[in-house]
Order: sequence, then structure tokens, then C-alpha cells
Amino acid sequence: MPFSTLPPVIGEALTERGYSDLTPVQQAVIDPAADGRDLLVSAQTGSGKTVAFGLAMAPRLLGANDQAGPAGAPLSLVIAPTRELAMQVSRELLWLYGKAGVRIAPCVGGMDPSQERRRLAAGCHIVVGTPGRLRDHLERGALDLSALRTVVLDEADEMLDMGFREDLEELLDAAPQGRRTLLFSATIPPQIANLARRYQADALRISTVGDDRGHGDITYQAVTVSPSEIEQAVVNLLRFHEADTAMLFCATRENVRRLHATLQERGFAVVALSGEHSQSERNQALQALRDRRARVCVATDVAARGIDLPTLSLVVHVEVPRDAETLQHRSGRTGRAGKKGTAVIIVPYPRRKRVEAMLRGAKIQAEWIGAPTAAAIREQDRARLIAALLEPAEFDDEDRALAAQLLEQRSPEDIAASLVRAHRQAMPQPEDLIENTPEARKEAQQAAHRPGFDDVVWFKMNIGRRQNADPRWILPLLCRRGHITRGEVGAIRIGPQETYFQVPRTVADRFADAVARTASNSEDGGEVLIEASHEPDYKSPGPRQNRVGPRPGPHGGGNRPHAPRGKKPWKKDRPG
Repeated sequence: MPFSTLPPVIGEALTERGYSDLTPVQQAVIDPAADGRDLLVSAQTGSGKTVAFGLAMAPRLLGANDQAGPAGAPLSLVIAPTRELAMQVSRELLWLYGKAGVRIAPCVGGMDPSQERRRLAAGCHIVVGTPGRLRDHLERGALDLSALRTVVLDEADEMLDMGFREDLEELLDAAPQGRRTLLFSATIPPQIANLARRYQADALRISTVGDDRGHGDITYQAVTVSPSEIEQAVVNLLRFHEADTAMLFCATRENVRRLHATLQERGFAVVALSGEHSQSERNQALQALRDRRARVCVATDVAARGIDLPTLSLVVHVEVPRDAETLQHRSGRTGRAGKKGTAVIIVPYPRRKRVEAMLRGAKIQAEWIGAPTAAAIREQDRARLIAALLEPAEFDDEDRALAAQLLEQRSPEDIAASLVRAHRQAMPQPEDLIENTPEARKEAQQAAHRPGFDDVVWFKMNIGRRQNADPRWILPLLCRRGHITRGEVGAIRIGPQETYFQVPRTVADRFADAVARTASNSEDGGEVLIEASHEPDYKSPGPRQNRVGPRPGPHGGGNRPHAPRGKKPWKKDRPG
């Protein structure tokens, strides 16, 4: 028996749920070395920690006959950072202890507090709630912690980040001295360590975070794009994967609002979650995802905390995570319970080095790829459509009668083509992105070779070769930021840390005004600065130099001035 060391009612529940083995964190908390001790556990999202602390509570929760006694003052208290996570924990403990007669009382924001107080007064064995609501019940005398035997802090680092320190301390101070305290946290920063020292005694430290910080069931991909084509890349990623449920992460509520509107306009079934949405709106959005009325969720990091969607198979980091921990928390929403998931980081060209460093620090192996092309998406569509139409199906007499009527008026080929068209029209169209090929690079370079640049104004950008500056994405960025066309951008000269480019004097003022207006909400996050400048100094082109744009001088030749002492020569990209 795989669960012979567990109470029979718990083992039966796990078997019926489809468990064949315990996860590392679940095995660690029931090890004899952990018996009866306080636990400080590091476990990543999706590692099975809810069942883990459910198993750890069993010895002090169940009687000699593996059944819970009469319900009264709660014996176990589980504190979670968000309503969604608390309700998820309640559901997990409900099936785990269903055969043992355990009564569970959820206490979370957004629910009727008077109903919760009646449930607590009627008696229960486990209380699961959010810090604020639990503290409110405690101060009103509705929550009696005098019989408490086990306290669990789930995602303790998240609760401290969200400002629940005072709530947690009041709840822990009110718990009996002899209770067992189980602290679960993805990371153990100093504030968590301080909390553990204050409220735990001789705690056993358990860490199931291995050297590979990425989850074993998650495939990581890094997609390089032009800063001006992030939203187009999102569209193509959604269309290429066609995931049952996808979650897109943005840094701010404004970006959530904008991306949500864009995808909704494109025909995606999408919902949004951010700090500006009420609890009722959050509930409706999550229910739409669970009911499959929506398949895409655009969210901020804070708004997505505690959300568990079993069908979630694709996570897209629309904006680069601020650090490796954020990357891991976001990505951990998929690849759970043995299912496979994909986490995609959209990387604007200037930020590639930063993302590479983040992945190295997190010890995550990511595949660097370009965004899916429209041709690749259409190929995927064809394969999926053929598979869907050839699936075995049962047809009734009415279906066959209608099919016969259609065959009298159209050929089988025309009917099949109409069916294919109907399926395709229901799908959002893919975007045409800048191609990341040598041919595309040559075309982008040659785009600057245009007449009409006798009188120009030079501008510069604070990015160069070290930031992966390249005409492929610089040209569209300038057009988007400056409200000009590709034909109004002249020579582009890329240096180690800066890039200079020409704009005809006739449009220079308009370009500068547009750049100033678009700086705050630009696709590059405001990291790319554009300002007027002088013509750059450079040496004659050597074997490691090339350039974009018309050469100086009437015939593109002649001697060129040397770079000032102490300055490096400029890189000039020669077409081809």
C-alpha cells in the first residue's frame, strides 16, 4: 500500500483522488523526524503543499478511530493571503477529510460575515480564512482559538508582502502556547525568518526547492520581439498554442486594461483581474474561466495570487518579471499535479541581457525562439481543424437529412470548404511580425537608403550593441514613438552604448513632439530615451564595422575624421 503510514480514511481519499505517490513536500511533513514539531517549509507553488499540511494536521485532528470527534471550537486554523486561495484550500481539505467527518468553516472577505459567525457558533474542526476576516471574527468574539492544536500559515511571504503582519501577529498571539505552528512559504526572506523565530519553537526546516528553480512540468520559452510588437506577439502566442486556459501577466493595472481591451477587440474570450476590480467582478471573471466561457485571463501579479485553474496550460509574461521569484510565482500557475505547462517570457530586444541574467540566476533553462509567425499558426490551425473534424461522432437522422439536402445543392468539396471557413472565421487572425531572418535584416538595413536626406537632424537613443540594438526593431520603434514612416528614417549608426539616426529636418519638430508625448506609455517601458543630438564621430570603416544609411560625402566615399581620443569608433551596419 503506498499510503500505509497514513490513517486509512486519508489513504482512501488520496487513492480515490488519483494519487499513486506523495510529492516530496508531502512525504517530508509526515516523516518521523517531523512528527509533532513546528515546521518551516519552503515549497514552490504547485508542489502539493495544501495536501501536505492537510496530512501534517491529521495526528492532532483525528481520534483513535480515525474519525473527528464532535465539532466545537476549531482544532486547526489555516491562514491564506487571498480569498481564492482560502476557498481552494477549503475544497482540498474537504475531499481529504471527507470520510473522517471533519467540518470546515471558510472565513473570507466577500462572504456574508453573519453567516460565517453562525457557522463558527455551530462548531467546526478546521477554520480556513484570510487574515483580515479572521482578525475581525476574533475581535468580535466569534472565533474561539482556545482549543487550537495546529496553525498553518500558507504562502506566508505573500501575506507579509500584502501588509498582513499585524493581523497575523494578533491571531498567533491569541493561539494557545502548546499549539503546533506550520509555516509554508515559497521563500524565506528575513521577515519570514523573524516571524518563525518569534512564533515557532525548535522548528524543523524543510526545503523541497531543488537546484532547478523551474518546475519540472513547465517548459520555459523566451520570445524575442521588437518593443513595438509586444501585443502582436501576444496575439500570435495565444493563437499558436490555443491553450484551454492562458494567463497573461502585466506589471500595472493600466497595462492590464489596455491589453484586455486589445484582445477583446480581436475576438478573444478574455477576462481581466487587477486591483481596480471588485470582489464581485473577480468572482465573475474566475467563474467564466472555470465554465470555459473565457479562455484568457490578463492579470497583475497581486490580483492573480491564490488563483488555481486546473486547465491552465499557458502562462505568458507580457512584461518581463522584476526578479526570478516573480518569474517563478507567475509560472507556477501552470504545470501542476503532473500536468504539462508552458511559460513564455516576451523579451523586447533591448532587455535580452537582463532576462538572460535572470534565468541564469534562477537556474532555469529556457529555449530562445522568435514569436510564432502567421504561416506557422495557419499550419497549426490546419492540423487542429483536421483532427477536430475527423473525430468520431454520432449523427442523428436530422443531421443526416440536412447533410443530404446540402449535397443536393453543393458538391462535397464545397460543403467541406464552407465548414472549414466557418471554423476559421471564429478564430482571431494572426499578426504579421517583423521577421527575424538575415533577409529581413538586409531589408531593414536597406530601408534607410532613401533620397531626401540632404538636410537632416540627428537624434540618439540610449541603447547600443550591448543592448542588442538592431535595425529590425529600431525602425518600427521609431515609427511608433515618433509617428513617422520608415521612409522618414535615414542613416542608423549603432555604437556600443548609443544609437544615432537621421530624420529629415522637415519632420524633425513633429518627431520630437511625438517622442515626448509617447515616452510615458511606450512599449519599451520608458527605458529607451530618444533626444536630439549632434552627428556622431566615426572612423573609416574597418573589417569589424558596417553601417546603415547613405554614406557621407557626395559619392559615399572620401576620408572620414577619426574618433576623438578616448572614444570608441561607431559600428556601422553595411547592408548584406
